[in-house]
Amino acid sequence: MLFLQQAVNGLMLGSVYVTVALAFTLTIGILNFLNFTIPTLFMFTAMVGCALAKWGVPGGLSGPLWWPVALFVSSALVVLLSLIIERFTFRYMKTKYGDSTEHAIPLVSSLGFLLVIENLVRIGYGTDAQRFPGPSMDMTLNIGGLLLRLPQVLSLVAVCFIVAGLNALLARSRIGRGLRAIAESPDAANILGVDTNRVVAAVFMLGGLLCAFAGVLFVINYGEVSPQIGEDIGSKAIAGMVIGGLGSIWGAVLGGVIIGLAEMMTIHFFGADTVQMVVWGLLILVLVIRPQGLFGHNSIGKGKL
Repeated sequence: MLFLQQAVNGLMLGSVYVTVALAFTLTIGILNFLNFTIPTLFMFTAMVGCALAKWGVPGGLSGPLWWPVALFVSSALVVLLSLIIERFTFRYMKTKYGDSTEHAIPLVSSLGFLLVIENLVRIGYGTDAQRFPGPSMDMTLNIGGLLLRLPQVLSLVAVCFIVAGLNALLARSRIGRGLRAIAESPDAANILGVDTNRVVAAVFMLGGLLCAFAGVLFVINYGEVSPQIGEDIGSKAIAGMVIGGLGSIWGAVLGGVIIGLAEMMTIHFFGADTVQMVVWGLLILVLVIRPQGLFGHNSIGKGKL
């Protein structure tokens, strides 16, 4: 029963990795660059939401906010921040240097945003872990001896709907066709009348929404946040994305679940000290056996999504 409980916990943790991995997948599958701000946006949602729920708006403008309101405000700020990042890491660089999808400039500038945002959060709220005043820890379901917290169950269901909705958006909607056209060839998409700026902004906005949702999932289910959570969750989400296959939506889903299960099973059998070795060892093993990942292709962009 303990083994099954750890498997369930791994599935719950994997849902967080899946959401962050999907945000990475959108940018690398469509725009061909790794957006380093994604882990920071995830952390920003959790940290700012926690701060608003504990202390309110800075400057004494309000008292502590009700936790759902605090998380909604922090999520809205993350989406806005994601659009600002798009303006300066992609659109401005494209205007100044040409087709920025063929340069490393957006990647480096997104790394700059990561460092600035992360350090601003550390200056504002410190480096210590903070307890989130969220839903009661007593909201636990006992199903045949398995202990499931209600927020975890609802989060897992929500992730399933998000994956299905994102897949439908990319496959059937007009914006989805624009996204796939840019993934195939930005120049051809422009010739065919696709508004590149609008579609690229949509990629960043979707990425921001996914990061915000992942941050909300994490803070509700685990109840403790710090400026370091972005590094840990983000690195494992990247591992999951690579294992599943760069640019593949379903690969990100499978990879995130595999990493979550591997982490919890490692803790169960060998202890927490060996988690990093197992996770990254699994990544190396997959790259040796199947370099493109489980669901990946041989090239990014073309044939993806």
